[in-house]
Amino acid sequence: MTGRILFLAFAVVGAAACGGTKPADNDAATADEPAGGAITLWTDSTELFMEHPALIVGAPDKFAVHLTDLTDFAPLRSGRITLTFMPRGGGAPLVVVQDTPRAPGIYGPSPTFTAAGVYDLVIRVESPQARDSIVVPGLTVYANAAAAPRDSGGAESGISFLKEQAWKTPGFRSAFATAGELAGSFEAPGVIEAAAGRFAQVSAPIAGLVDASGVANAPAPGMRVSRGQTLALLAPSLGDAGSAAYAEARARLREAEDEHARAVRLYAVEAVPQRRVHEAEIRLAAAREALAGYGGGELSANGRVAVRSPVAGVIADRRVTPGSRVEAGTLLFTVVDPSVVWLRVNVPAAQAANVSRTAGVEFLVEGSERVYVARRVVSLGSVIDSLSRSVPLLLEVANTDGTLKVGAAARVSVRTGQREAGVTMPASAVLDEDGRPIAYVQLEGETFERRTLELGPRAGGLVLVRRGIQAGERVVTGAAYQVRLASLSTAVPAHGHEH
Repeated sequence: MTGRILFLAFAVVGAAACGGTKPADNDAATADEPAGGAITLWTDSTELFMEHPALIVGAPDKFAVHLTDLTDFAPLRSGRITLTFMPRGGGAPLVVVQDTPRAPGIYGPSPTFTAAGVYDLVIRVESPQARDSIVVPGLTVYANAAAAPRDSGGAESGISFLKEQAWKTPGFRSAFATAGELAGSFEAPGVIEAAAGRFAQVSAPIAGLVDASGVANAPAPGMRVSRGQTLALLAPSLGDAGSAAYAEARARLREAEDEHARAVRLYAVEAVPQRRVHEAEIRLAAAREALAGYGGGELSANGRVAVRSPVAGVIADRRVTPGSRVEAGTLLFTVVDPSVVWLRVNVPAAQAANVSRTAGVEFLVEGSERVYVARRVVSLGSVIDSLSRSVPLLLEVANTDGTLKVGAAARVSVRTGQREAGVTMPASAVLDEDGRPIAYVQLEGETFERRTLELGPRAGGLVLVRRGIQAGERVVTGAAYQVRLASLSTAVPAHGHEH
């Protein structure tokens, strides 16, 4: 399938560039050499980076054609390329075929021109990885070396990141920045919290000793528990006021149960009025509530009090030691249901008027580049905190895979109802450098440039760039940090092109 050409970059380079015969640091020598060229372009499926010396009639001009499969940014490892040079003034085309690459991703055809003039080059790619037709317009062939332009001899600018490096870098990607618009948004800090009704701190209902056998069977942190599941057993402390009150509450519950059962039997044979049954029900309910105040635990056959989980979820914390004595109210377990969590956002006071209950929210958590989306707004505060100068915004987030951890800090993007036009690009292209957003632009096939950005809203994996990137420029969207490391290196990389 023929690809559509999206972008073309052409640069005149010296003969000492990639594969030249002169040292790159010998400016005086290269200034007398005819200048070659470097061409970079992208189609829908293929990236071409092509270098060549000055094109002179009668001279076998060796090209370095680098081809990258844009589906995975890997080099073309096999397949034929056909170069057809079409003279604009008319005449027979010059056709050169190379059946296989000299090295992965690199072809080295050597056309010999017989007439000077301007040629349009069509490169036909026939590979298992890609089938494409790439047009390179306006290549000039000179009658002799004296007619060719001279190399300026100046040092190349920009960050060098060779194709061989890019091909070997896992995850390397690039994409075009385009003109577009995104919904207005602002960033604010947030934190992941447990949702209401999905978090419980289980305390000791009475003072007592932690039963060793119960601890052996108690769930460990990370294990799932069901509602009502026994977490531990306590042996009530003799003489403890709380334990005595607990025992008295259980005795009163048994009395209330017996009295209620008796009233029901008597009413069934019309021995007592219905009012008697109603009074027994009231006393039974009161006895149950009194016992619930002690945790509602039940005595086992050996007199132990069962401590049960009030909610279904995952054990987040366990603080029980076999044989230790605990007081009533001592925290024993923390249970969290992580399938749904809340995101608490501190909305700056200046943005409070731009937030509504229908606001869309995306966020990142520390240590991850995954973009999460809030499901709905739970609540929006109506009072600005005098100290933080912010309004609390609470959102519900689905967390079925459990990747969001309670307590994690979040960087939140809150969308407003306004839309902003500008240049958009994948948010993955943005790096943080000392608190400033930056990105790397691919000027040519192996030359990159660092840009400082002024960013706007984010949405759907895209970010709007107010300043720093122009529409149509190619930005590094994957493994950009490796390009940054290359920019910090003082060593000149050894060029691996096989020409």
